Amino acid sequence: MIPIRMISALYAAALSAQTVIDIGSRRELFVDEILIERLQGAELRAQQPIERGPVLQLDRPWEGAFSGYFTVIQEPDRFRLYYRCVPVANGDGNAAESTCYADSPDGIRWTKPDLGLFEVAQTRKNNVILGLTPPFSHNFTPFLDTRSGVPPSERYKALAGTSKSGLVPFTSADGVHWRRMREQPALPPSSTTMYDSQNVSFWSTAEEAYVCYFRVFKRFASGGVRWVARTTSKDFLNWTAPVEMSFGAAPPEHLYTNQTSPYFRAPHIYVGIAARFMPGRQVLTPAEAEAIHVDPKYFQDCSDAVLLITRGGGSYERRFLESFIRPGIGPENWVSRSNYPALNIVQTGPGEMSFYVNKNYGQPTAHLTRYAMRLDGLASLYAGYAGGEMVTRPISFRGKALELNFSTSAAGSIRVEIQEADGTAVPGFSLAESREIIGDEIVRSVSWKSGSDVSRLTGRPIRLRIALKDADVFSFRFRD
Repeated sequence: MIPIRMISALYAAALSAQTVIDIGSRRELFVDEILIERLQGAELRAQQPIERGPVLQLDRPWEGAFSGYFTVIQEPDRFRLYYRCVPVANGDGNAAESTCYADSPDGIRWTKPDLGLFEVAQTRKNNVILGLTPPFSHNFTPFLDTRSGVPPSERYKALAGTSKSGLVPFTSADGVHWRRMREQPALPPSSTTMYDSQNVSFWSTAEEAYVCYFRVFKRFASGGVRWVARTTSKDFLNWTAPVEMSFGAAPPEHLYTNQTSPYFRAPHIYVGIAARFMPGRQVLTPAEAEAIHVDPKYFQDCSDAVLLITRGGGSYERRFLESFIRPGIGPENWVSRSNYPALNIVQTGPGEMSFYVNKNYGQPTAHLTRYAMRLDGLASLYAGYAGGEMVTRPISFRGKALELNFSTSAAGSIRVEIQEADGTAVPGFSLAESREIIGDEIVRSVSWKSGSDVSRLTGRPIRLRIALKDADVFSFRFRD
């Protein structure tokens, strides 16, 4: 059997029908096809985020129209927000750039505290946590280090810099007061890497290593494209040679930021809500650009966001090529480098998760907007009124009950069959014995006529067959 941490380099097309994937009691989302062997009358469908409105205006003198590269960190008692502040565009890593901070009790209401750490814009009454240290505030991107045994003084870490400086490692005990871990860059300067957007790093429990994703420029016959590479480390200071990511059969497109991070309810799955940049794709006329007061250099391109999935290794799955977030109504949404998502998805309610998007870039109205989704609701296994079904590859599990996160219509339904590895129904767990599931719940245990206890099948190679009608299944797990 293949443990989940070994699947990172294996995607569904490479797995044979005889391979048994051990999912243990982990939650699995319907965002890729690694566990799916057959779909009949059903499909994987990306869901639609719901715009909830602005949560942070970039209106302080040290912030401004070109603030960006947001990172959100959720902790048990608060949410933290980090972002680049810069009043005017003046080149990457210029002295006017600083790193700003806000916090929130719920991810919805945000406060900019007066920290008094740096004098910026002739005042110390500001929310700057890193100032006067070019070029590191250009793209300072922190994370909460969840590695077992990490010293309290190094609970937070970040990489920052440009292609000229390389990426220098920073650390902090409280997420506010930061220091360099060393003066030398952990990832040295390079002519082949860019480092000029968010350099996303985190501790991966699935890979048992630090991982960093960053932007490179890849050459194709049709021209150069902003691409993604990754590297790993055991100590955050010494990193492996970067590897360019592959995107399968997806067409090459400019990905300005990748925003790859472990999904918080299934950390072996990394999700990226990436900024797709369309250089030279101009929508606004000069008159329209002047009317919204966008900087004259920032209306000749447009951007939106797309969904990336990876389970580690050198491959992304771009199962959904369509836009995950369209720019939206109004000329202010069709300017260069707007609609860039912040890093990380966070939980903002019992059944809700949120992510954030940098809107109105290059304009006096620049701000951060929240988008909401159902928990696990990035995508779903879906069938319409005619019905359909999905059968998994052989898997093994650990647990006592099978739980679904699902939604049906009033006329819809879901039934589940547990099969032997050869595709025959396990007695007591056939589709005919499955109790019909109707409703809309984040958690419900599947049951059959004999009950919901599946523990006697723990460790055995099995398949799941899910039959559904006018319904979505967002995730499943075997509860230990």
